[in-house]
Amino acid sequence: MALKLMYITNRPEVARIAEEAGVDRIFIDMEYIGKDLRQGGLDTVQNHHTFEDIKAIRSSISAAKLQVRVNPIHNAILDYCNTEDEVSRAIYCGADILMLPMYKTMDDVERFLKAVDGRATTLLLAETVEAASIMSEVVKIKEVDEIHIGLNDLHLAKGMRFMFELLADGSVDRLCNIIRPSGKPYGFGGIARLGHGVLPAEKIIMEHYRVGSSMAILSRAFCDVNKIDDIALINQLFKTEVKRIREAEDCFSKCTKDQFEQNRQEVVKLVNEITKTL
Repeated sequence: MALKLMYITNRPEVARIAEEAGVDRIFIDMEYIGKDLRQGGLDTVQNHHTFEDIKAIRSSISAAKLQVRVNPIHNAILDYCNTEDEVSRAIYCGADILMLPMYKTMDDVERFLKAVDGRATTLLLAETVEAASIMSEVVKIKEVDEIHIGLNDLHLAKGMRFMFELLADGSVDRLCNIIRPSGKPYGFGGIARLGHGVLPAEKIIMEHYRVGSSMAILSRAFCDVNKIDDIALINQLFKTEVKRIREAEDCFSKCTKDQFEQNRQEVVKLVNEITKTL
């Protein structure tokens, strides 16, 4: 089964291009609470999209699902509403799927699920050490629809230097092995264009197939629209590169266990080489 590809943008023209190229989910990212403190000084994406962005994207796409990452569980602050109001407003504005980041406890999960109340697909972003530790309990909850393993914050929490160390050291495997028996769809990390990325995208995609992942985020390295002014070039890039990913997936879906194992070993070797340079 082909990976469900997600792309983060609040630009309607880019969302339409991504949708037409075969991207499955347009991803609005509203998370900002605590993010600068966790990732300050790092070259990470901090979007802080808005409810108006949800509305704009909702009206610009038809086939792709609209996925919204809300903020971590929080009470109302001076200039922003609480989790319950944020969730309700996101759904009202058109969200199909709601992603909860940075959860740490079962209480966090239950508060989020209660706020959603069956009105949208629920997607948990497991990106804390605590979230990983309660995975065996989380997967038992019927109202949790999907789970994504967030390599960026999780590797920082573990004091690692490169996010794909979590793939090389077996951490992703262990979490996937817990999720898989539940039947819930799951994914991890992000991917660049084929032939790009510090760790080549094709190696990562093959790992998705090995561990049974069904979701992946197209990273900033796939298409950084902030650095490309020509909308025709963005259009061509999406059409060409999504097609290449789908063709690669078709090949990977036919791989043997021995081929998957060989790729895993190559990933471990490459990750170890990369971390030595960091």
